[in-house]
Amino acid sequence: MTLLLEFLGCKVNSYEVEAIAQEFFDHGFKLFDSDNEDSPDVIIINTCAVTETSVTKDKKMIRHYKKLYPNAIICVMGCYSQYKGEYISEELGAQIVIGTSNRNKLFSLYEKYIATKKNIYLHDENNSIKNYEVLHVNKFLFNTRAYVKIQDGCNNFCTYCLIPYIRGRSRSRDKDDIVNEIKTLIYNGHREIVLTGVDMSSYGLDFKEKISFSDLLEYIILNVPNLYRLRISSLEISLLDDKFLHLLEKYDVLANHLHIPLQSGSKEVVKKMNRKYEIDLFKEKIGLIRKIRPGISITTDVIVGFPGESEVNFIETYRSCEEIKFSKIHVFPYSDREGTIASKMNDKIPNNVKKDRVHRLMALSKNLEEEYSKEFYGQEIEFLFEEYDDLLKGYKGHSSNYLECYVQSEENLKGAIKKVKFTKENSLEF
Repeated sequence: MTLLLEFLGCKVNSYEVEAIAQEFFDHGFKLFDSDNEDSPDVIIINTCAVTETSVTKDKKMIRHYKKLYPNAIICVMGCYSQYKGEYISEELGAQIVIGTSNRNKLFSLYEKYIATKKNIYLHDENNSIKNYEVLHVNKFLFNTRAYVKIQDGCNNFCTYCLIPYIRGRSRSRDKDDIVNEIKTLIYNGHREIVLTGVDMSSYGLDFKEKISFSDLLEYIILNVPNLYRLRISSLEISLLDDKFLHLLEKYDVLANHLHIPLQSGSKEVVKKMNRKYEIDLFKEKIGLIRKIRPGISITTDVIVGFPGESEVNFIETYRSCEEIKFSKIHVFPYSDREGTIASKMNDKIPNNVKKDRVHRLMALSKNLEEEYSKEFYGQEIEFLFEEYDDLLKGYKGHSSNYLECYVQSEENLKGAIKKVKFTKENSLEF
């Protein structure tokens, strides 16, 4: 029996699909090999619904595999199937559809389908999802770095975002369960651990025992002494308390890179987005981080074209990004999400204006990225090499501060840590 795995979207989705696959492998399944096999027996697709573009990709992927492998059993899970599960089941023809819970039941649902040949659509209301769903990964199939999910759900209710409605309220994973998984992943060869979650700033709020994300970081560092590198996938500025700054100063094991979403640099737009920070405080905290780690890479997300965003508002965002000097900006045009507050707002921005603002901010991002990389040209930097690239004829790897380079080597460098002189010639874009 063979299994084909796909996911769209974030690192959380990557973790979840690998965790679900684990049980299938434990029952004798093997990864589908398209070069030597005609069709997989089961296809698992973990979907994303954060933007309309994500949804379009979800539908395209499901239709593609339905047509390409008509005899395969297609299992769809994740944010889009929580959002539009009935449509996926009835119109797109997936045999098994679940949402953002019940993922640890997927193998038993597959067995039920085999026995009954009846399509399964299992849906939980978001307000009924109370507890963290425990999943485990022993070893990642496709990544040298290993993702560890610590939290699910979100309490923030940004006006443009569906995630609190789809993923439910914030639920946290037990700290010892997290540490045990990290130890297992290190034992199985992973050198870098990436902590991920839907809103890690909410970690521990649902526990009776008082524990914060910073407390969890310290607990991991103290209890996993052989950890080479601990990276944080994304965190809100509200997370950056004094203890976090202390840990950043004290422990080199924490990667020299943080991804902190800005979304807008305009006070007016930030308020309309219901973001939980003041832009001046955002800049102040970034300054504190840079005092502790002057060479740190700080990347961000920005949404342009939010309803009512004037040219003046956009310029405020542009100048905020210039002032903060992010090392990369992930730029997204605003996308209406049915059911959100922002979707009901007036003064929608025309697509051509959004497209123009995307291009302008991406041009700034490219300049900032080049400026940041230049600071390190000629330096001997330690890289963790992750994969061989056939086009480059070399191994690609990342440094602690997320610089990317490649080197040509007859030695297999996958998973190796090696000091390399970083130059313009061997550098790659983020």
